[in-house]
Amino acid sequence: MSDVATMLMALSAAVMKADGKVLKAELDYVKSFFSQQFGNQFTSQHLKVLKQFLDTKDIPLDKICNDIRTRMPSEVRVQLVHYMFGIAKADGDVAESEFNVIQNIAQKLGVSQTDFESLKNMFYRDVNSDYKILGVDASATDDQIKKAYRKMAIAHHPDKVASMGEEYQKGAQEKFMKIQEAYENIKKKRGFK
Repeated sequence: MSDVATMLMALSAAVMKADGKVLKAELDYVKSFFSQQFGNQFTSQHLKVLKQFLDTKDIPLDKICNDIRTRMPSEVRVQLVHYMFGIAKADGDVAESEFNVIQNIAQKLGVSQTDFESLKNMFYRDVNSDYKILGVDASATDDQIKKAYRKMAIAHHPDKVASMGEEYQKGAQEKFMKIQEAYENIKKKRGFK
């Protein structure tokens, strides 16, 4: 399995079928991503490949993730995990089984636990989500928070994936905005500038 689109179809299928049901909202999300990512190169053939992966019992995640890991830089792999959370959230809710599949894929792709937690908290909100998005504890000092924000802003700036397709840039922009939003929320809560 050498082409990137096929590998992405396999990962998409793994997330889509994780909760036991493949929904139209998930399929629409995948179609939208691929048509923006690959333009006219995205064909009905890709959808047939997706269907094959949806129908197959075992998707070779180890081999696929290993292949992606050797071909793509860390920023792009983080973006892929963001995309997979988007598929899972397309129906309005990320089921635990979908979360487990995404976490497994993220580990196999070599996405750091900090990046994974940050992404997860963009889709699952709780009282500490803003802190988790920045990769810090709620007990962090204001200076630690400012430092963490700067580090995340640099690491996940949309320019990092400028060479990738439009959909990667859109996802990176979305992630960057969530990082800024988390920082602004904490600043407001704590009352610092």
